[in-house]
Amino acid sequence: MSVIVQKYGGTSVGSTERIHNVAKRILETQRAGNQVVAVVSAMAGVTNRLIEMANEVSPENEPTEREMDVLLSTGEQTTIALTSMAINALGGKAISLTGAQAGIFTDGEHTRARISNISPDEVQRLLDEEYIVILAGFQGSSPDGRITTLGRGGSDLTAIAMAAAINADLCQILTDVDGVYTCDPRVVSTAKKIDEISYDEMLEMASSGSKVMQSRSVEFAKKFGVKFEVKSSLNNNPGTIVTEEHPNMESVVVRGISIEKEQAKVTIENVSDEPGVASKIFHAISESGVIIDMIVQNVSKTNHTDISFTLHRSDLKKAKQTIEPILENLGGNVEMETTDGIGKLSVVGIGMRSHSGVAAQMFSALAKGGINIQMISTSEIKTAVIIEEGSLEEAANIVHEAFNL
Repeated sequence: MSVIVQKYGGTSVGSTERIHNVAKRILETQRAGNQVVAVVSAMAGVTNRLIEMANEVSPENEPTEREMDVLLSTGEQTTIALTSMAINALGGKAISLTGAQAGIFTDGEHTRARISNISPDEVQRLLDEEYIVILAGFQGSSPDGRITTLGRGGSDLTAIAMAAAINADLCQILTDVDGVYTCDPRVVSTAKKIDEISYDEMLEMASSGSKVMQSRSVEFAKKFGVKFEVKSSLNNNPGTIVTEEHPNMESVVVRGISIEKEQAKVTIENVSDEPGVASKIFHAISESGVIIDMIVQNVSKTNHTDISFTLHRSDLKKAKQTIEPILENLGGNVEMETTDGIGKLSVVGIGMRSHSGVAAQMFSALAKGGINIQMISTSEIKTAVIIEEGSLEEAANIVHEAFNL
């Protein structure tokens, strides 16, 4: 008997009708001779509404992260109960578990907790008793029993981690698209589904704005060798297999393009060009919990330099509050400038390791399209640029066509 972990996103369980359809699909999977753990997200729109309500009741001050975790975890708990009810109404035998009940333990970091350990004994016991286990995604429990959440997209991480913990034979990430595409098909109408993609490519695409998977989930899958499939919950079409890299993959130079909106840039001007300055800046940012992306430092000509970095727009206020108190300790006549209304465009492919000219081809295409590049970042398998947010979708179409994807 195979053990299958399935994850259903918010769109897949976005209404009671869709929950009923998901329940039928889960039940069919069990009746085909499998043990099933189904991880579900909050219904589409619920998490955003809960955040709005939190801001409405505390307009003067930001709600504490502890209480936000208590609040946001209720979205998934609603879905697990409804899904279990739907399966039982169809003649199945389902039971719902919160993250804590399923033995998912995290560090104590609220709103962006990391899984430290999973004790799947209860999940395994229920599977052995022929239950379908409906598991709340996105959440766990800190060492002292506090509810913690794993950040946006955390249900993916719950599914991958539980699949590793119970040695599942298959992990399926079921969503509202047929798999991973060469670009978001809502942005590039000619985008094509990718049949197979490596962990590293999927990780770069996820961290560069692809909404199909949370990047931490892909990291976890790579670390523990969890092969998984991204496919649609609305049909039975084959999806995209995410797996270990193999030699045949290198024949494809660019696997896909991703875009990330709602970015912001911070530039700290005229800092002293001496050892320890960058450390002061980024240590303070790290302590604040703000996640940064691209970092660029200009060449020093006058013993002073500028340092720029990008981050999500929602973290801009926190970053400014963190940096302002230390500006006077950075030497020189230091000033800070912030910019939003920007976005990131990335091209990704492990074939870039053995093929040259990808960056030149990308820059040439953007130049012909009249799109200005503000920042550039490269890795072994990715080239990313920062451009105006309003030009992102046009740029994605230009680059997609340039690489004949």
